[in-house]
Amino acid sequence: MQRLPVIVGFGGISPAGRVSFNHAYRRMVIDALPTSAADETYESLHNLMGLEGSSEDQHNRDRILNHTLVRKIELFDADALEVNKQAVTAAAPGSKLSFSVSKRHLPDTPPDNWSISPGADGMINVEVDGDTQMYFPDTKPSRVTSAGQLPTGFDPSSTYPSRNHPRGLQITVVAASDAIRSVGMPWEEIRDRIEPDQVAVFSGSCMGQLDEYGLGGMIRAPYLGKRPTSKQAALGLCEMPADFINAYVLGSLGSTGGMIGACATFLYNVKQGIEEIKHGGKRIAIVGGTEAPVTPEIVEGYRMMGALAEDQALMNLDKSETPDNRRACRPFSDNAGFTLAEAGIYLVLMDDELAVELGCNVHGAIPDVFVNADGFKQSIPSPGVGNYLTVGKALALARAIVGEKSVQRRSCIFAHGTGTPQNRVTESQILNQAAQVFGIEKWPLAAVKAYVGHTLAAAAGDQVTSALGMWRHGWLPGISTIDHVADDVEASNLHIDSEHLEIGQDTMDVALVNSKGFGGNNASAVLLSPNLTSLMLAKRYGKDAIAASARRNEAVQTAAEDYDQECTRTPFPSIYRYGENVLEGEDLDVSDDAIGVRGYRQSVNLRFENPYLDMDPESSD
Repeated sequence: MQRLPVIVGFGGISPAGRVSFNHAYRRMVIDALPTSAADETYESLHNLMGLEGSSEDQHNRDRILNHTLVRKIELFDADALEVNKQAVTAAAPGSKLSFSVSKRHLPDTPPDNWSISPGADGMINVEVDGDTQMYFPDTKPSRVTSAGQLPTGFDPSSTYPSRNHPRGLQITVVAASDAIRSVGMPWEEIRDRIEPDQVAVFSGSCMGQLDEYGLGGMIRAPYLGKRPTSKQAALGLCEMPADFINAYVLGSLGSTGGMIGACATFLYNVKQGIEEIKHGGKRIAIVGGTEAPVTPEIVEGYRMMGALAEDQALMNLDKSETPDNRRACRPFSDNAGFTLAEAGIYLVLMDDELAVELGCNVHGAIPDVFVNADGFKQSIPSPGVGNYLTVGKALALARAIVGEKSVQRRSCIFAHGTGTPQNRVTESQILNQAAQVFGIEKWPLAAVKAYVGHTLAAAAGDQVTSALGMWRHGWLPGISTIDHVADDVEASNLHIDSEHLEIGQDTMDVALVNSKGFGGNNASAVLLSPNLTSLMLAKRYGKDAIAASARRNEAVQTAAEDYDQECTRTPFPSIYRYGENVLEGEDLDVSDDAIGVRGYRQSVNLRFENPYLDMDPESSD
């Protein structure tokens, strides 16, 4: 009997707002929601953004709508990027270039053609014989001014003592805290029900932490006349989001790691988590990704690749003199490139037995994630055949679990949908062909990067949590930034629409999540609906066990709702336990069959059996 990894909590922060309890999803479909649900999300964003007055005030609602999702860059001045312009200077004919500089600003190794002498007031006089190279401070406008950013006014560093952490790690603390608290049970209570090493954390940033407090600051420092700090190298690593969750949010002694797969990073980490639950003896896995790539350098780097939607290209598409930043990402339509964005999104996965035992909320299940490379490639960024394999295997598993008719009539696809000309062609070919061979006539398709942009390591998290919102509220998000499907998109068996599709809460058994990344990183996940998951749990455990679980769930559900209300009406509460309950060797009780740990109710089991007994050379038939 294989354990089923079920989703018992989810959360984070994205350009659409707080992810837990479907608030970010609801921001995407807010125009289709009942008034009460829309009001709750306006109130959540009103508090998150630190707005004054009432969330019902139309001025505040307009600000909420205009300062969430993809929009003009606000994290830096995109109209005046700070740059240094290199120049070779020379004196006027018949004279020498001369200037004065303080001694501490004098180069340690002056050029050979400099003559140096003491000057007045402790200054140094420099006379240059010939030319010399200089850098002049300058500004220039960015050719890309669109990005998905956290809601304006929300500062992740304000939710805990951030101590100059890179922005990506600040977002990690906020996002992981939200996911863990969304479960509706104190972490200590959950921890007491498992062995100390039966939890896993898998998370990463595919770009690392590249702002001034991470690797970006370390690399820039010598060129800006500064010195690196002691934190920048360590805090800049790609797996640091997992390390922060272990060290400051959970205090975990279990498995850890950061699987990096470019834009498929989120699903790579989900795969690691579910494999640990199914085969590795773990009971719980915290999985996800965080990215904070909206910096001038990263934006310019992706622009130079030709990957981003430049302002001029957007204006050409619209025959306009101003770029439509809100519609920068246009999946499966005539488009110009993808749109960078920041987010942190996490799932709390639990094996089905423990979820039933604790009475957890069950938001769905993820039976598997399929990962395949592309084989030989002509160029690293170009797509290949690996995604055909991942989508095909995901549909095949879904068919095996729910049956052919359910896949054909009760499934949908959350596409990678980057908004690039290449993606609209290649991904539509893959998904359309898959729909054809599996007998799906019009496969409902969503592409949520149209709303939040491309959050890189967190991107599939936007898709997964949008699927959870769809099952809760009954709407498949339309691609609201497009007004037509491009002529080169293959969509004979796909349903692609700019309007939200009302599907109801119980009409979809399965959602596939597709993710593609540079370098041939392809991943496709199978998600099972909460209704289907509940039926499967009832089949496995019987009516009595499910009824007992439902009784325990009453307190869990109440606590989860209380947390949601707390977040909606008060400042965002992050978990950050710096220096708390730090363990040393004397805190362990070590024997040959178990290791007890202070503060943990259960011990680490050392009673292993030989998994290769049939290969034991000392045994005889």
